[in-house]
Amino acid sequence: MRLKPPRRLSHGEEATLGEHLEELRGRLIVCIVALVLTSAIAFAFHHRLVKWLIEPLPPEHRHLLTLGVAEPFTTSLKVSIVAGLALSFPIILWQVWSFLAPAAAEHTQRIVVAFVLFASALLVCGVLFGYFLALPAAVHFLTSYDSGLYNVQIRASNYLGFAVQVLVAVGVVFELPIFVLALVRIGVLTTAKLRRNRRLGYFIVLVVGVCLPGVDPVTTLMETIPLFVLYEGSIWLSVLVDKRIRHTPAVESS
Repeated sequence: MRLKPPRRLSHGEEATLGEHLEELRGRLIVCIVALVLTSAIAFAFHHRLVKWLIEPLPPEHRHLLTLGVAEPFTTSLKVSIVAGLALSFPIILWQVWSFLAPAAAEHTQRIVVAFVLFASALLVCGVLFGYFLALPAAVHFLTSYDSGLYNVQIRASNYLGFAVQVLVAVGVVFELPIFVLALVRIGVLTTAKLRRNRRLGYFIVLVVGVCLPGVDPVTTLMETIPLFVLYEGSIWLSVLVDKRIRHTPAVESS
C-alpha cells in the first residue's frame, strides 16, 4: 500500500472524523520516520557527538569510564536518540502545527509561526550558552572540588546525562521571553503589572533558577543569571508588542 503525505486542511475547511483520524495517522508516521532516520544518522556520527559533549571537561578527565559490558553501546545509543530527537524536533513541531493550524485564523497562524521562529532562535542561543559557558564552568568546579581527597573518575553515562540535562535546562531557561509574551498576549499579564511588580518577578525568577536541574552552585548561578537578563528583556519586549497590538486595530479600521 502506497502512503500518501498528509494534506494540510485550509482554515474553515470541513472534514469528517475519519479524514481527521487519517490525517493524524499520516502525521504520526511522518514524526516516527523522521525520529528514526535522524537517530540513525546521529548514531552514524556518535563518535563526534560524544567527543563534542566531553570537550568541556578538563583534558585529564576526557577519557570516560564504563562499568558494564553493554554500557558503551547503550550510552552511545542514548546520545544518538537524544540528538535524533533534537534534529527531528522541527519536523515534529511542524506536523503538530499543520494538524492544529486549520482551527486558527490566518492572522493567528502568522503570529504563531513568528513565535515558533523566535522560540527556535532562543533555544539555539540557550544551548550555545550552556555549552560554551554553563557546562564548562560546572564541570570545572565539580571535578576540581576536593580533588586532593578523591580519585576523580567520570562514568560515561552519568556525565553525558548530566551534560544533556544542563544543555536542555539552559535551553528552556532561554524560552522565558516566549512564556511572558504569551501571557501578555492572552491577557493574563499586562506590561503595567510586569513593571510594577519587578521585585516579585525577580524573586520568582530566583526560585525557578534554584529549582532548575543543577547539583552545584556554579550550575545554578549560570542558569539563574540569564533568567534575570531574559526577564528584564521580556518586560521591554512585551511593552513593544503591547503597543503594536493596541495600534493594529486602528490601522486596520482606517
